[in-house]
Amino acid sequence: MNRTIYTPAAGRAFICALISSIVLLCTPAAWSHGFAGKRFFPTTLVVEDPFVADEFSVLYRHIKEPGEEVSGPSVRNDSLDVEYSKTLSRQWGVSIAGQFLNLHTNGGNKDDGYSNVEVGTKYQLYTSAAHEALLSVGINAEIGDSGNASIGVESYSVYSPAVFFGKGFGDLWDNHPLLKPLAITGVIATNFPSKTRSNTEEGPVRNPITVSYGLTLQYNMQYLQSFVRDYGLGAPFNHLIPVVEFDMSTCTDRGCKGDTTATANPGLLWFGKSFQLGLGAQIPLNHRTGDDIGILALVHLFIDDLFPHSLGAPLFGR
Repeated sequence: MNRTIYTPAAGRAFICALISSIVLLCTPAAWSHGFAGKRFFPTTLVVEDPFVADEFSVLYRHIKEPGEEVSGPSVRNDSLDVEYSKTLSRQWGVSIAGQFLNLHTNGGNKDDGYSNVEVGTKYQLYTSAAHEALLSVGINAEIGDSGNASIGVESYSVYSPAVFFGKGFGDLWDNHPLLKPLAITGVIATNFPSKTRSNTEEGPVRNPITVSYGLTLQYNMQYLQSFVRDYGLGAPFNHLIPVVEFDMSTCTDRGCKGDTTATANPGLLWFGKSFQLGLGAQIPLNHRTGDDIGILALVHLFIDDLFPHSLGAPLFGR
């Protein structure tokens, strides 16, 4: 039943303006970033997201990794990953990324420096609001010798064409509504080195082609509250997204065929209107990846929501 509240004209105008402001500030469905219909896809910790957007990310990672040689000393890796993405149109964007690493071996050696610069482009081919689905294609390039030799950057470039996808379960499982807040995202990429061999101090080394693939499973509490059932969850719980990410890479040739590294990355994401925070663990899934659990911490800014009419707007087709 509708209720009409009779107020003076100025009072009605004030109430309408106040309600509109609250809706714009507090309702994620009104935001432009990472949506397919009612589904909001967050930026995840290690698996690249499937959408095109203006965004800026800083990811801190701490983990002890195995050395290059099986019997060699392990390496404690503290790194800061920075990435900036810019939309050229609403479907097409470009990005640039880099890392600062601090490496500390068990033998006492310390090295720090910048990794090779990575540039990329992504095109969002398909968006379905009804099916909460996204599909994108892209290519990244790691530019050889653009980082510091002290941390062992590669002298060759690597080109990585990739396919990205996202799917929400809101249009499925009407008999099981508590499953509707679930969503998956994923990526598969093939990494081609620009040189098949490199010369090192130990002699020539073959550079293999590898396949990288990742998958996330996420549960959106805001979706549960807004589109399934309101359980009365207040801040900050109503904007939480528990997530589990699987990040893997397999060598395909040149002496290491079949060798795979894999991690599981359970974590918790929280999103607001203009930024997102994340905290997770990095758990090796086989001995080749290591034996120690790492830490991941994310700070992510939605540039398209912070500056929708300037820095966050597409360069073309505004």
